[in-house]
Amino acid sequence: MGIREEHRARMLHEIQDATLDLVEEQGLDATTIGDIATRLGISERTIFRYYPSKEHALMPGQEGLIDALVACESTHTGVSGILDDLLAVCRKLFAQEVEQRDFRRISRLLIQEPELLRAVARRERDLVEALSAVLVQRGTLGFLQALLVAEVVTAAWRVTWQTFARDEFDGVDSDPVYLFDQTVSELGKLF
Repeated sequence: MGIREEHRARMLHEIQDATLDLVEEQGLDATTIGDIATRLGISERTIFRYYPSKEHALMPGQEGLIDALVACESTHTGVSGILDDLLAVCRKLFAQEVEQRDFRRISRLLIQEPELLRAVARRERDLVEALSAVLVQRGTLGFLQALLVAEVVTAAWRVTWQTFARDEFDGVDSDPVYLFDQTVSELGKLF
């Protein structure tokens, strides 16, 4: 990793940490980009260079999820194989999220901050639109199939997060990657 990449990674992490700290202290509505900038001793403009909003700074993994799923080119032509490939990408990203991010803190905030859940829902809508569009564009699936695949992938991600957040809130120690696997297994049983 070069100097620029190291600086970028460090800055992304510092902004996320400061945002998490402030939202835990004062709540999402009371926290502003100005507060985050002041905490870090940088300008608001610098924060916007890295994140478009405080919600994105809290949960940067959602953007990476969208990018990774859209970039996933399945070698399969059937719905089941494409879905399996996309869920495998999700699982890999879920494991990385657990290792690299303040997963537990974010999960607790999702329970405590209804506005944060609304922001997550907006990003999930972006994910479904982007993923279904690329699946149709590649000619691998028709519109309806692509939309269903995108919704199922998004639902698996959401259900895992919600289960983990509930466990965190209840004081239950759980493994998020195991929960993802369990979610995918339950999906398989349903269909």
